[in-house]
Amino acid sequence: MEVDVTSGWMRGVTRLRSPNCDARPPGVLPDLIVVHGISLPPGEFGGPWIDHLFTNSLPADAHPYFATIEGLKVSSHLSIRRSGAVTQYVSFVDRAWHAGKSNFEGRDACNDFSVGIELEGTDTRPYETAQYNSLAEAVAALCFAYPQLSPGRLVGHSDIAPGRKTDPGPAFDWPRALASIARACARRYET
Repeated sequence: MEVDVTSGWMRGVTRLRSPNCDARPPGVLPDLIVVHGISLPPGEFGGPWIDHLFTNSLPADAHPYFATIEGLKVSSHLSIRRSGAVTQYVSFVDRAWHAGKSNFEGRDACNDFSVGIELEGTDTRPYETAQYNSLAEAVAALCFAYPQLSPGRLVGHSDIAPGRKTDPGPAFDWPRALASIARACARRYET
């Protein structure tokens, strides 16, 4: 994976544009990476539903839960499936709508200055090795492209919206993720 800094698109991943984005504030570059967990319907994996949610094409009649989120306009920069497959929905130059009401280190509106990465999963089911590997490669590519990012600027949705959000949840192995990211960053900077 490699980020084209000019366009903000990552090479080597599937691209599916979401309309749910807008311009970052003038002069603002991403300096935070937010890890999320998502499953649609809740607790189920696979299928096209995450793509449909982020492209405003989720059929409300396909599952009872979908009717409860009809009209929701959200997105993420990247999603990582259980298989490790990565899809990019929004250019890193732009603001994806992933964090909602949020605060990090006294700064509100984390969408303004963050990259959102959705992992297909739940708070309670372990994430897959392929997801940790893809997350590590994506974070290493982002840190290489944007020097203001680093593995130390990686947080969970629960960290920026405590009490409102719990993802990626206790099933997400932070030490494992950070060790994988450190190895991926080291490989990238060696070459």
